[in-house]
Amino acid sequence: MKKLYIKYIVSHLPSLICSILLCILMVLPTGYEDAVIYQGTDRCKAEVIETNESAVVHSGLIRSGEQYCTVKLLDGIFKGQEIEAYNMLTGSLENDKIYAVGDIAMVVISYQNKEILSVNMIDHYRMDKEFILMFIFAVVLVIFAGKTGLKSLLSFIIAILSIWKILVPACLNGVNPIFVGLCIIVVLTIVIISLVYGYDRRFLSASAGAILGTLMTCVLGIVFTELFKIHGAVMTSSESLLYAGFENLNLTQIFMASVFIGASGAIMDIAVDITSAVNEVVEKKPEIRAKEAILSGIHVGRAAMGTMTTTLLLAYSGGYMTLLMVFMAQGTPIYNILNYKHVASEILHTIVGSFGLVAVAPFTALMSGLLLTRNKIG
Repeated sequence: MKKLYIKYIVSHLPSLICSILLCILMVLPTGYEDAVIYQGTDRCKAEVIETNESAVVHSGLIRSGEQYCTVKLLDGIFKGQEIEAYNMLTGSLENDKIYAVGDIAMVVISYQNKEILSVNMIDHYRMDKEFILMFIFAVVLVIFAGKTGLKSLLSFIIAILSIWKILVPACLNGVNPIFVGLCIIVVLTIVIISLVYGYDRRFLSASAGAILGTLMTCVLGIVFTELFKIHGAVMTSSESLLYAGFENLNLTQIFMASVFIGASGAIMDIAVDITSAVNEVVEKKPEIRAKEAILSGIHVGRAAMGTMTTTLLLAYSGGYMTLLMVFMAQGTPIYNILNYKHVASEILHTIVGSFGLVAVAPFTALMSGLLLTRNKIG
């Protein structure tokens, strides 16, 4: 009875530890909750009742000036009030938006002594749709994957909170992003793989392989970022971050960290695939030697890498479709395109990430062969 109880506790220990970690992350403050820019304001959603475009200036595709809207505040401390709000247009198709009657907008209300000073329309309200989409995803995942789906959701939320509550604030506070990024990825690797396997030899094998692959990606990312002369300002919104009062941040180190962080998920995937395959072989053929098991793992890794490298390429290049279209429309020579720093940075992301995938296969196969066959060499 006692052995069964201990076995039950050990089997549920990863989920218990992850649940505790999740609770800690949820209550952990970032230190940036009370930013000065939002003091004396209330954020809420509002329904557009009437619009006025008389102050909007049209120039081809570009619109500038202001759109005035009468809105009804739907929540917050001024709920139910109808008031005029303004929508500032800057001439940017990327950032500007035009509201129509019936739209639900997110607004920021500036007030003093419970008196509204101004209402700024920030964007269309999307959070309800986002929650619906996330809920549908969670339900479908649990229906098809059962307990494994629940564990996947748990690890997904932990990863998001780790990035938002630890990585981002630490980088803003000037902590070396490469160091803190590595620490977080190592912890997430251990946490996520423990949810898959529990604490056994498979866990050790997959964790070791994934961490070694991540470390190689980290080293290569640092080396080739320096060789390519890539400045971290190539990242979206990086200059805005500097102008917001964080001019001492090392954007290049943040870029280096983004290289191995971006590849870490695929690296974990490969490590788990190879470990599971080798474990399946060992269970079906317990007398197998470590050398044979290692070779089996390498063969599985070769097959997995055939699609994973392309997956990274599509994931990174998808966000640069318009840039590639601009190059083609202008007739830019391929020589110039490949040398352009934004393209070079994506090449670095893709190739260095692929190096990590290539490295994790033999690392994991080696660890699986040694650990799962009880080190029977020959």
